[in-house]
Amino acid sequence: MIIKIVLFLLGLISSLFFSACQTIDSYRIPASAVNIKLDNIGLWNTYGVNGYGNYRRFIRSEKQPANFSYTELTYTGFGGVLLISGRDAASGSYNYPLAYDLACPVEAKYNVRVSINANYEAECPKCGSKFNVCEGDGTPISGQALDNHFGLQRYHVIAAELGGYTIVR
Repeated sequence: MIIKIVLFLLGLISSLFFSACQTIDSYRIPASAVNIKLDNIGLWNTYGVNGYGNYRRFIRSEKQPANFSYTELTYTGFGGVLLISGRDAASGSYNYPLAYDLACPVEAKYNVRVSINANYEAECPKCGSKFNVCEGDGTPISGQALDNHFGLQRYHVIAAELGGYTIVR
């Protein structure tokens, strides 16, 4: 009887230990520089996002968005940058600019990029994984990313003195 109780308690403790270790891995893609300056109100009004779910993609190698003036100091991460307006988890503020790498963390290839679907989720065209980018910090909500606990790489969006923001890593 005592052995059964001890085995039960050991099983319970080990299951709690292993379930506590299931965190989201948001660093599956190679570390790459990010520096996108939308640091004045004119640039922000032209290339920024201003309403919940509004988004823009920055991919330097493909010159997206069109007419954006990329400089030698502009970097767009591994697969490009997704800039989207959503809810900031830290402050709870809505219509806050959030930024993620476009590369799917399951595929981990620079040219397999997520896109935004009708539910304001980022979705991988290859593996079908979906991510909460407007309110969930890029956490997985379905597919292989959820099974493996892989989240999107998030970047910092810093308010600039002249209005607008700068996106950095």
